[in-house]
Amino acid sequence: MRAAVRSNASTLPAFDCTEVGAIDGETNWQTALLDINTVVHLAARVHVMKDDAADPLSEFRRVNVQGSLNLARQAAAASVQRLVFVSSVKVHGEFTDTGQAFAETDTPMPRDPYGLSKWEAEQGLLHIAHETGLDIVIIRPPLVYGPGVKANFAALMHWVQRGRPLPFGAINNARSLVALDNLVDLMITCIDHPLAANQAFLVSDGHDLSTADLVRGMAHAAGVTPRLWSIPIWLLQLLGVLMGKSDSMARLCGNLQVDIGKARQVLGWVPLVNVADGLRKAVGGESEL
Repeated sequence: MRAAVRSNASTLPAFDCTEVGAIDGETNWQTALLDINTVVHLAARVHVMKDDAADPLSEFRRVNVQGSLNLARQAAAASVQRLVFVSSVKVHGEFTDTGQAFAETDTPMPRDPYGLSKWEAEQGLLHIAHETGLDIVIIRPPLVYGPGVKANFAALMHWVQRGRPLPFGAINNARSLVALDNLVDLMITCIDHPLAANQAFLVSDGHDLSTADLVRGMAHAAGVTPRLWSIPIWLLQLLGVLMGKSDSMARLCGNLQVDIGKARQVLGWVPLVNVADGLRKAVGGESEL
């Protein structure tokens, strides 16, 4: 197994590492692809909370579209058999209606430059698959959590561990998450499963949570008492607008569910860990894989 990294390969001493530099349409992958039969492509421009790019969509396309298609073309030329592309649930959109879940057959409706760039990359990769015979497998995860998780999930976990009161007790939404171990396990399944070729799969833990339930689960994993206040959702949304956090509050209050039936039926895949174990590992910094 070889890791292709942008820089600082010395930080992964246990791996055969190749530094490739910046990822875009000009990256040279030849050394990294030498004697490789499967590529798992994880790198992307993502989580740019305060984007100062003059044209954010162009920047997302430069890395996520041009960079991914350049890798696929070089992989095909190097006789790589399969490329597993980790995309995003954002290809489908930001929210689902109550009781509904995204499925792979739904019409894609990306709502932001990141989601659009991932959708465009998927389409370009499948075109390359058709042209070259390279197998493409697409995985669309929702929020991924586990040891070392960052961004809003880490902030929420920090507040829970310190016993801070949180105003989410009245939120009765449903959101799909995926533990890092479950995502990795599906990626491993897709490396050589014959029925995965040129297919897209949604992935989750198979059990959806409300924001209030997520807080309770984090508290249980950390061995602390959850402190939840029940604040009307309309008031939370108003506070989000006033604080300039309307997008974050919308995610805390809204639904986003995915159906993993296709992965179960086509690949015979089932989540490796349950939500309770996934949260325990996230809090404790340990992983199954």
